[in-house]
Amino acid sequence: MMFQILINTSDISSFVNDQNFPVVLSSCLGGLAILCFILMYIKKSNNGQPPLPPGPKPLPLVGNLLSLDPELHIYFTNLSKSYGPILTLWLGKKVGIVISSPTLAREVLKDQDTTFANRDVPAAAREATYGGKDIAWTPYGTEWRMLRKVCVREMLSNTTLDSVYALRQKELRQTIKFLYGQAGKPVNVGEQMFLTVLNVITNMLWGGTVKGEERASLGAEFRQVVNEMTGCLGMINISDLYPGLARYDLQGVQKKTRILAGRFDKIFERMIDQRMKGVGDDGKESKDFLQFLLQLKDEGDAKTPLTMTHIKALLMDMVVGGTDTTSNTVEFALSEIMNKPQVLSKVQQELDTVVGKDRIVEESDIQKLPYLHAVMKEALRLHPALPLLIPHCPSETCIVGGYTIPKGARVFINVWAIHRDPSIWENSLEFHPERFLDGKWDYSGNDFNYFPFGSGRRICAGTAMAERMFMFSLASLVHSFDWRVPEGKNLDLEEKFGIVLKKRMPLVAIPTPRLSDASLYE
Repeated sequence: MMFQILINTSDISSFVNDQNFPVVLSSCLGGLAILCFILMYIKKSNNGQPPLPPGPKPLPLVGNLLSLDPELHIYFTNLSKSYGPILTLWLGKKVGIVISSPTLAREVLKDQDTTFANRDVPAAAREATYGGKDIAWTPYGTEWRMLRKVCVREMLSNTTLDSVYALRQKELRQTIKFLYGQAGKPVNVGEQMFLTVLNVITNMLWGGTVKGEERASLGAEFRQVVNEMTGCLGMINISDLYPGLARYDLQGVQKKTRILAGRFDKIFERMIDQRMKGVGDDGKESKDFLQFLLQLKDEGDAKTPLTMTHIKALLMDMVVGGTDTTSNTVEFALSEIMNKPQVLSKVQQELDTVVGKDRIVEESDIQKLPYLHAVMKEALRLHPALPLLIPHCPSETCIVGGYTIPKGARVFINVWAIHRDPSIWENSLEFHPERFLDGKWDYSGNDFNYFPFGSGRRICAGTAMAERMFMFSLASLVHSFDWRVPEGKNLDLEEKFGIVLKKRMPLVAIPTPRLSDASLYE
């Protein structure tokens, strides 16, 4: 989940608030007038197949675009109450299918997994990922299997992650030291966790981090760049919905994405050039992931080679797709437990029993913290990082739930709605970690009542890394500090829909040291 680039769900907020959109849309209407007689809401196909799923009636040419709500996950959930657990929306010429039940999610992600294993690649994604050559967008087949193997078996396996534990430890301790220096002052927790994860990832990739006085300012700057990138990649784009207009890039989405991606590409080029010379970012001999990928490129299978383009695309996946997701989930989790002092007290009591106050949390402590694991699972239930996963795209027309799903449709799995379904979850809107203490739920994707990392062939490649970073980060934060909101401020838990689910209001909180010795913060 957290290490795939999450770039196909719509940043509807940008679409709705874009003042230029009516002008662009008007220009499209003239050019597309000949299509006004197309029966986009056909109930039954000519060959006698079952009809499309029900849904709100579309307008000519624009379909249901003008009725979309910025909070797309909530909008889809409310529509499902009227039209059922599978429904159709017309996004211009594109058919959108929304699925909101475990039974139908199983049909798509397990029973017909191969058919739905592809993606509907938006134009901006092709710009950002070197033509869609990354693990998120490459079509299902031998090339994708090769990339998946590189990521899951080599780069993100438990064995490999164990070998780079020292990097995660170093960065978490740098974060704790920085927060100690800010004791008694308001801190933007999301920015600091974003920078921590970014430092871990870049350190694992090529040894580069943001240090010292740069930390506070560059945390916000880097996060803004990633937000702009993912915003472009998720924006409603006429080029995707009306392919005949793609070459005109009427909204400038591709151009902006190209510029943003170019900023990352310059970094990648510099790092690759150094590795080709056999040195790291610090001038020393390098033994990082980038060096490993370059060796794999030289030694790879001639039938399905790992190319330099693949390497850059995987770097983009890791840097852009692996930062926002984890940091946002930690921010949600800390907000939820601050909002429930009894939960925070239980977490700290567990940490004090296992770790004590005379040393810092180590990653080896994580497996001894079942209540903190339950907190993570509950945070991912209420606030899944990918509220609609990455939409799937059937490679052929098929039947789901008794309805026809046409080839090339964009299929949204509303995991956010499933995770909050009151028929599945008791007190479904309450943050209650105890529901996960029985050990019943995991991240395997086999139970379609709870699958925050997705399921099937396209299940998140970075689950192991995400779990380690979340647990180690949250444990360090609540073990080392007590947390409170600034005087006169409220703790807001409202969500903002996007490619990755975010807090509408960033968590700004004041840390107070709670360990026995100040030297532990060094």
